[in-house]
Amino acid sequence: MEDIIQVKYALDTFYFLVCGAFVMWMAAGFAMLESGLVRAKNTTEILTKNVALFAIACTMYLLMGYTIMYGGSAGGFLPDGWFGNSIADASVEEVLASNGDIYYSGSSDFFFQVVFVATAMSIVSGAVAERMKLWTFLAFAVVMTGVIYPLQGMWKWGGGFLDAAGFSDFAGSGVVHLCGASAALAGVLLLGARKGKYGAAGQVNAIPGANLPLATLGTFILWMGWFGFNGGSELMISNIDEANATSQVFVNTNAAASGGLIAALIVARILFGKADLTMALNGALAGLVAITAEPLTPGPIEATLIGAVGGVLVVFAILTLDKLKIDDPVGAISVHGVVGIWGLMAVPLTNSDTAFGSQIYGTVIIFAWAFGASLVVWAILKAVMGLRVTEEEEYEGVDISECGMEAYPEFTNK
Repeated sequence: MEDIIQVKYALDTFYFLVCGAFVMWMAAGFAMLESGLVRAKNTTEILTKNVALFAIACTMYLLMGYTIMYGGSAGGFLPDGWFGNSIADASVEEVLASNGDIYYSGSSDFFFQVVFVATAMSIVSGAVAERMKLWTFLAFAVVMTGVIYPLQGMWKWGGGFLDAAGFSDFAGSGVVHLCGASAALAGVLLLGARKGKYGAAGQVNAIPGANLPLATLGTFILWMGWFGFNGGSELMISNIDEANATSQVFVNTNAAASGGLIAALIVARILFGKADLTMALNGALAGLVAITAEPLTPGPIEATLIGAVGGVLVVFAILTLDKLKIDDPVGAISVHGVVGIWGLMAVPLTNSDTAFGSQIYGTVIIFAWAFGASLVVWAILKAVMGLRVTEEEEYEGVDISECGMEAYPEFTNK
């Protein structure tokens, strides 16, 4: 019996770590997607932001974020502790004495959680692209990953008051995606649109990305990483029931992405008369965000439909934000925010243990906190450091002004 417990512990820990590595690889997906959807003259700065925010997120979560999120606060609003490293691995004796209730290492849990917080911060990166100061963005990343994200994460996943209220969010349509999109929206509202994006008569001027093959590669990387994102959130795979559940999560995750892409492609064809690749890519991501709140209880057809609704919503959300002159170069607010809300609202459609009232309550709380707190932080940073590069720097490209080098020095088209 003891040998079986140890083997199961090792297997579940290994599975958790592999899923964490999949989610970490999503950082590459965001970097490729965003750099493909911005102009060539801003590519180096986007790449710098993405690799730097990952390091900042890992460090801040290690120093305080993990303790805030999982250091204890049963049914509470504030955590039991704010600073310190609460990572702890159980001894062999403790694992055996638990009779299988301790089934993975504390370090593997930290690793899986830390790559989630980096995902939330990556959402912000694309929305403020091409006109925000690099060091202002990185300063915000410190606060976002150290306090804003972990606190609302504790409210649900750390056993806080949202969890006690019955709010359900399996892998983070709200905790990760809506949180990141809300922070991005606050920054975009204070930052303003890119020069030339909107005309004086209200027209919307397209600003094409420089590298659609790279954006497509980024989407495929994110699609693959999402299997770790949702599959790892099952937390366990070492018995028949959990292995079947994890397999179902993988199938539903893939089905929702497919449904989202097909729906977005069809809607774009109807609206524009063309097969819009960028809408198709965002449709796939929308499907993934939509199913993340509950990837276990739907059947594959239901998951496809949930993803398809997300794909339809994201097209109209992107168009609506443009009409409101809210400039989001990669569609991050629409994909992760609007569709994140849909994913949360879809949970009771297949999970009878949840209710629309608790889902609405959790959605409003997460948005209000992430948007409100971020708006305050962005406003402080605007007063102290400034948010936006100069008009000349924006025209020349932030690669030169912020990083001193171009990604494509032979080919950059000003």
